[in-house]
Amino acid sequence: MGLTDNLCMNCFEKLTSGSVCRNCGFDNDSVTDMLYLSRKTVLAKRYIVGNVIAKDGSCVTYIGYDAERNAAVSIHEFLPGNIANRLEGNYDVHVRERYKKSFAAYKQAFLKLWKTLKGLNSLSAVIPVLDIFEENETAYAVCEKMNTVSLRDFLIRNTDNNILWDKARLMFMPILTTLERLHENGIIHGAINPDNLVLCKDGKVRLTGFSISTSSDLSEELGFNPVSGYSALEQYHNNHKVCPATDIYAFSACIYRSLVGTNPPEAPAREINDKLMIPNSIAEKIPAHVIRALGGGLQIYPENRIQDVEDFRELLSAAPSVVAQSASASAPVQQQKDNDEELQKVSKEKPAKKKNKAIIIAAVLAVIAIIAAAVYVIKFSGVVDPPENPSDSPSGTAMVTVPDFCTAGYTESDVQNQALWNSQFKIEFDSDFSKDVEEGVIFRQSVDANSQVAQGTPIVLTVSRGIETSPVPDVGGLNKDEAIKTLEEAGFKVTVMTVYNDGTNAANTVKTSGGMAPEEDTVYAKGEEVIIQVYGEPVTESESVSQD
Repeated sequence: MGLTDNLCMNCFEKLTSGSVCRNCGFDNDSVTDMLYLSRKTVLAKRYIVGNVIAKDGSCVTYIGYDAERNAAVSIHEFLPGNIANRLEGNYDVHVRERYKKSFAAYKQAFLKLWKTLKGLNSLSAVIPVLDIFEENETAYAVCEKMNTVSLRDFLIRNTDNNILWDKARLMFMPILTTLERLHENGIIHGAINPDNLVLCKDGKVRLTGFSISTSSDLSEELGFNPVSGYSALEQYHNNHKVCPATDIYAFSACIYRSLVGTNPPEAPAREINDKLMIPNSIAEKIPAHVIRALGGGLQIYPENRIQDVEDFRELLSAAPSVVAQSASASAPVQQQKDNDEELQKVSKEKPAKKKNKAIIIAAVLAVIAIIAAAVYVIKFSGVVDPPENPSDSPSGTAMVTVPDFCTAGYTESDVQNQALWNSQFKIEFDSDFSKDVEEGVIFRQSVDANSQVAQGTPIVLTVSRGIETSPVPDVGGLNKDEAIKTLEEAGFKVTVMTVYNDGTNAANTVKTSGGMAPEEDTVYAKGEEVIIQVYGEPVTESESVSQD
């Protein structure tokens, strides 16, 4: 195909002169490893193979070009290097006799993984799968190519190397729905880390890096290299099986990295010394319920960890009504003791001793009380058949079944482009805020799904406007009751933390400096927790000594 003669095989931009691309710096005359397909190889009579952009124990990923769509793609080739290779001058994958049975089984697992992902193309956090086929004695999956920035690069470019929960919440919470659906369909990602979470131009964060070498317990033969800080303990040895809690550990680690600015210690090291420490200056900016959620998600042993996405979402999105553990070095010992007792009720584990410089969160939750998970039923109602006999309606009007517009992740444009639905119903659109559904996705319908209604019935579909936010009012210096009233009227939940009073401050007033988390005027999601520090009754020097 002359189509790509003047294109760079690494970015598919035009080459202006010579072999080195001015856009990406790739030398198109560089030699390709014999194990991989040579550049400009054509697959399925339409996909042109470019440079290798990623590889793991079971798969190699090429940048590619779809000649029919005239668009760049990513091409995933099943190529487990430990048990298969290529002979010089031959595109077919060669498998040694002793591994042929294993190779066939792994290839079927590869096909199953990508066919399942293709069936979940509507999920917002998955890059759409375009094609799946077999060729060259192996299998391929082709995905849409998006311009992305990895979460790791995004955080590194950030001035502080971390972000606040306000921003992190908007990035991470929508991914949970996708992760939940993947688990429901038997897919364990197994390699969630800041390199496989990518930010796209449309503002969405998507999950990449799917592989059978990380998603199952078959990884020993295929080869799997754990990612320090993000791979769970069960991925280092076979004492425990890979499970949904494996993904929750890795996802929690990504949130931890985003908020704290450093990677969590690797799991084997934590098995010896299980401490996750958050610097005091950072911990005071993280809502208490988020710290508790991370404590549950990052439990070292999978049986002690939060077990499913629904429970994790509950902890991340709601602030439990326990008193936050004080991070202040000046907080009285008795107050700290009272807070520890409250945390014991949640974690059922003895809390760690108070540290002046950090909050220790790993031991907060040894056993999470599992919240009764609601059954999440996915129904795809893409085509609705009218009844065979229109006269079934008393008036003679044709009766039709109302689709489930909400659970499949449909957007307004999806519905507008579905001619059948628009011929059957009078569809109108509304919008409202939602803390659980990402912006642009339908989450409410005026007529229940699967209802039988007359053709032409009006249906109002409500599209999510995302999370409703509001500036946090400045309540520094206010009386406790007045501060609580002000914050609640602004739409926030309030947790009061009593702090030490040396007698120079009025009792039951909010600290004027550093007395709020988040800080005043911070744009924050309504319904979230705001922690205020309130001065207690003045403590005399003698009282302070007796408490010690």
